[in-house]
Amino acid sequence: MFLLMMLGVPIVYSLGFSSLLAGLIAYGGSVLPKLGMGAFHFMYNINWTALPLFVLLGEVMASTAMGDDLFNAGSKWLSRVPGGLVGAAVVGEAVGSAVIGTSLATIIVVGKTAIPAFEKHGYNHKMGLGALLAGGVLGPLIPPSTTMIIYGVLAEESIGQLFMAGIIPGLILALMLIVPVILWCWWKPQYGPAGQSYTWKEKFRSLRNIWPTFLVIVAILGSIYFGIATPTESAGVGTVIMVIIAITLYRMRWKGLKKALIEATMVNAMIMFLCLSAYFFTYLIGSSNIAVKIGELISWMHLPPLAVILMINVVLIILGGFIDPITITLLTVPIFLPLIIQAGYDPLWFGVVFTINTEIGLLYPPIGENIFAVKSVFKTKTSDLFRAIAPFLAIETVFLLIIVLWPSLSLWLPAHMMGN
Repeated sequence: MFLLMMLGVPIVYSLGFSSLLAGLIAYGGSVLPKLGMGAFHFMYNINWTALPLFVLLGEVMASTAMGDDLFNAGSKWLSRVPGGLVGAAVVGEAVGSAVIGTSLATIIVVGKTAIPAFEKHGYNHKMGLGALLAGGVLGPLIPPSTTMIIYGVLAEESIGQLFMAGIIPGLILALMLIVPVILWCWWKPQYGPAGQSYTWKEKFRSLRNIWPTFLVIVAILGSIYFGIATPTESAGVGTVIMVIIAITLYRMRWKGLKKALIEATMVNAMIMFLCLSAYFFTYLIGSSNIAVKIGELISWMHLPPLAVILMINVVLIILGGFIDPITITLLTVPIFLPLIIQAGYDPLWFGVVFTINTEIGLLYPPIGENIFAVKSVFKTKTSDLFRAIAPFLAIETVFLLIIVLWPSLSLWLPAHMMGN
């Protein structure tokens, strides 16, 4: 698989072909009908339905000016605070991620307004970009989340509870990204000077432009938390509300809606084909008892549970430097989940830790998928981006350690869901 990837073969084909070849060598032609029927039953799962709906919802939002409105409102409220524009960008990412659900889309939606504002007000370019990139982790952490949906299906965990489990960690991360920037700019104002003053009337007026975003968030997360709707049902309701808002308030027309539908179809098709290829891989892993053997090895080594989870975190971050989160989820959850259960950890909590890990990996060299995507969108040198993200990676590593050491931060909210 890795050999094919290094030769430039797309990962979906590298994964699918290498797994199929290994299956033919191990089991002969009998593996083909097993894979065909297994793939059908794997995909025939109602929980998958939420995924295309949330992807469409995010694509529709990305085609509107909702990201601009979020940043503009935040910048007015934080205008007199040193580094306030960076804080506004992170707040915009935190709020926007409750609708979008992916890191790169969250960064781009907010960044297209934030980056010009940083330049206009004399902010340090590297600091602003670094905070924006780091804030992308909020995309899949604060629900809805593509990674959490896939993890929930594979781990047979409640997707609604996974969504709730990410909210408090997401808010903690937002604060951990904002506060150090404000303190740094207060100490060295040249990095992020305070901006112009706005009246209270102007500040409250800016909130009128962001109520549609909060309406969608309440419709999705509120209905899940209070037990009114399942994640799949809330995805349907949220998508319909988003389309109505886009058409009535942001003047989306058929051309824009058609583009969003095509983009959502392409993304979902990519994810589904990747899921099928990964299913071949997990079938081989399961039939070869590799996960069981790894569990026996760890038991033989008598490692404490904390050492096991730290080892898994290191492996995930390293993989994140080479592979996208969806593929990592599909490849490693069948292997790591039994180890987590064996070590006595809650699979729901591990879903949050797993999501954080895979997203931090997108910022690490050598690949740093989000780094190179942002480079092409905002026309910035790769070396500058890696230097910009370095201090924020340290913050996010500390944040990851906090979530690992205090599982209650993730588990408290799901435990208090209505109808739980």
